[in-house]
Amino acid sequence: MTIPNPGHLDQAGRVIMLSGANRGIGAVIAKRLRQDGYLLSLGARALENMAEQAGENCLCHAFDAFDPESPKAWADATFARFGRIDGLINNAGIAAAFGFEDGDEADLDRMLEVNLKAPYRLICAALPHLKAAGSGRIVTVTSMAGMRFKRGSPGYAMSKFAAMGLNSAARAQFWDDGIRVTAVAPGPVNTDMMPQGFTAETATQPETIADIIATVIAMPNNASVASVPINAVFEPLP
Repeated sequence: MTIPNPGHLDQAGRVIMLSGANRGIGAVIAKRLRQDGYLLSLGARALENMAEQAGENCLCHAFDAFDPESPKAWADATFARFGRIDGLINNAGIAAAFGFEDGDEADLDRMLEVNLKAPYRLICAALPHLKAAGSGRIVTVTSMAGMRFKRGSPGYAMSKFAAMGLNSAARAQFWDDGIRVTAVAPGPVNTDMMPQGFTAETATQPETIADIIATVIAMPNNASVASVPINAVFEPLP
């Protein structure tokens, strides 16, 4: 028997959309939220390895961050299947080398398309349903690179700083609609995007990211968290 927790929203029947759900952090988040009892709508470009997840409580749907029409098609399919949308987790992202003196500007455009514009489009597509829920949740998986620049690709940092701005604007705009918006900003995570110099043991585990997101989306309207920086190493933050 599950004992209700007055400090949490009731997960039963709540529908969560999750982008980039077929691998890495996204696949781990999906596993955790399924265990928590959410109804899931999982979006990804490659659906081949997601067939076993589909079922009564889970919709697997094509989502292409480069296609401006894809977010609405996915949100519409989610609402048609479940009749509601309670949360959106913008997890899909890409990284590429781009600097001030080197790099192809097309790579910067691709990062802005996936890391900024696709989350914006998804928020717009899901927004009417999140407002109707009264306790809608938006989580964007950004990066520590979007809170300060330390090393790596300046272009990637620029796209993640922009995602933080998107998150901040959405948080203010939709507060009165009961929508709570959080940026989860990891440093190095044990996935195939882990930066050099870290190992599976020294990087943050994707399961930890999933735990934090599960906590954030279950918090009530009167306990909102704007951002959660997560790092495997100490550093002073502004």
